[in-house]
Amino acid sequence: MKKLFILFLLIPAFVQAQKNDSPYPFTVSQDSAYVRQNYTKTEIMVQMRDGVKLFTQIYAPKDMTKKFPIIMQRTPYTCQPYGVNKFKKRITPNPFMLRDNYIVVYQDVRGRWASEGKFVEMTPHLDNKKAKTDIDEASDTYDTIDWLIKNIKNNNGKVGQWGISYPGFFTSAGSVSEHPALKASSPQAPMADLWRDDAFHNGAFMIAANFGFYNYFQDQSKPTTTSPPVYFETNNPDGYDFYLNEVKTTKNSEEGFYKGRNSYYHENFEHPDYDEHWKMRNILPHLKNIKHAVMVVGGWYDEQDLYGTFNTYKAIEKQNPNIKNIFVVGPWDHGGWSGPSGQTLGDIDFGSKVSPYYQENIEAKFFRHYLIDDSKPLDLPEATLFETGTNKWRTFDTYPAKGTKEKSLYFQANGKLSFDNPQTENTSTEYLSDPNRPVPFYSKITDGFSSSYMVDDQRFAYSRPDVVSFQTDVLEKEMTLSGEIKAFLKVSTTGTDADWVVKVIDVYPQDTENPAPKSEVVFGNYQQLVRSEIIRGKYRNDVSKPEPFVPNQVTDVKVELQDVLHTFKKRHRVMVQIQSSCFPWADRNPQKFMDIFKAESSDYQKATHRVYHQKGAESYLRIGVLE
Repeated sequence: MKKLFILFLLIPAFVQAQKNDSPYPFTVSQDSAYVRQNYTKTEIMVQMRDGVKLFTQIYAPKDMTKKFPIIMQRTPYTCQPYGVNKFKKRITPNPFMLRDNYIVVYQDVRGRWASEGKFVEMTPHLDNKKAKTDIDEASDTYDTIDWLIKNIKNNNGKVGQWGISYPGFFTSAGSVSEHPALKASSPQAPMADLWRDDAFHNGAFMIAANFGFYNYFQDQSKPTTTSPPVYFETNNPDGYDFYLNEVKTTKNSEEGFYKGRNSYYHENFEHPDYDEHWKMRNILPHLKNIKHAVMVVGGWYDEQDLYGTFNTYKAIEKQNPNIKNIFVVGPWDHGGWSGPSGQTLGDIDFGSKVSPYYQENIEAKFFRHYLIDDSKPLDLPEATLFETGTNKWRTFDTYPAKGTKEKSLYFQANGKLSFDNPQTENTSTEYLSDPNRPVPFYSKITDGFSSSYMVDDQRFAYSRPDVVSFQTDVLEKEMTLSGEIKAFLKVSTTGTDADWVVKVIDVYPQDTENPAPKSEVVFGNYQQLVRSEIIRGKYRNDVSKPEPFVPNQVTDVKVELQDVLHTFKKRHRVMVQIQSSCFPWADRNPQKFMDIFKAESSDYQKATHRVYHQKGAESYLRIGVLE
């Protein structure tokens, strides 16, 4: 949940050297000069219906001979720089849009930075508002748009909005404001369900992301334009060692570090189950009655809001069947489409500068059509998806793509994986899981949180005895996975709780050559992670009501791994790895049924887990194969 840092990363991303081969023709200095020469900046407190005032920055073109559309971002991550004489180096969602001369608005949301009011994590949406005090992010969006339309000179009566990550949530919430001037919304990597994406993954607490994020994202009692001091310093560059030997337990992350000073971090301890607190913060059921065009954007390798991306699109599509709802997914990490390249992530090269391609040919075109000139049809398809493996853009009239057939890949004895139902009796694979020596989430040393783990070489895990692997024979032809992946496991444990991590991996041929820029990486037999997910086993039947495992009893566990569009090339293999820790991406499970937020060091115990792959007790992946 390092969304705070993304804000600061997106701007420097363009500040990095503008190489000669960049498809964008202007430098940061030229764009900065353009903003100052062609825009005026004002700052104002816009009053909401309940009397609370929100800090709002307006960059308006100096040209008063024309009318311009308004494009807006509402954010909890500051509108800085503050002051009418201090300008952002670039404005609008991307540089290709700058010279279209939008009226660009930035707003600190309620209770954050220079705005008044009380901030609430993912403000619960109110479908029925009966009084002026019944407010949410939809009402704040409506009131802001209404004020802008009535008070900014030379606007053309059309408003668009965009935002990445937490601002993506505010965009989603604002899309149901029903203001008639709102013509286009683009929630990008949007938070959708805090318990499912950022705070937890199927009950497993995302400790490194949350622990690092809330040290900066703090409670605020009054408006401010300065950053608060951090609660504590962390100086250990080795996140695995830091969380295992300094933070130690999930409980101690609060008692030893936060100490009740951050209510947002502490609410995870008060609500470990998917209770009403979290259900109220799920925006997906409320994405109804949208009357304008929407474009949901995300990355296949989004380390933070993968669930939010796919499920926001699906919820809008299902609940608003008659609107234009565009879906764009590229080979990006969280917010990577806002950078200058997007060609590489970790060791993997996608063959082209995918980010500026999206900015110029999709995002700029989308907003230009709905906010500036809709006289010609918009030539954007329903879904524009980057197919990894073959590294090419593909377009589809529907999502999921037509022609996708559901198939099952079964685990077999001796580490095999195939489309055949297992016929052997009494076969399983066991491993000993020790929470005091958890499996690292990444092969490299990091502070405990990294995006490139999403494509990382899994050979480091393959060699561990607490990771079991199943792989197909060498593929005789290409196989493209499309849409959802779900794992249906038959498992048992000697304990009363366990985490189950499922990873889908693309195994390269032994003779794969190394690209020159990455000559230090051995791509022969490379095990590229394609998709992974975790579930805390006690939530296998009901996320609101945890229940223990019966030791040594065969038990069903289902894991949803989210969507992909990835081609396994001829001569590659498909591998699946199963493990029971992924640290410190997820906190450790003591492997005994209890409230992990109260677990002491002495509670963490070894357990033997089994994965069954026999007739009548099959474990398998359900995949979509695009033919």
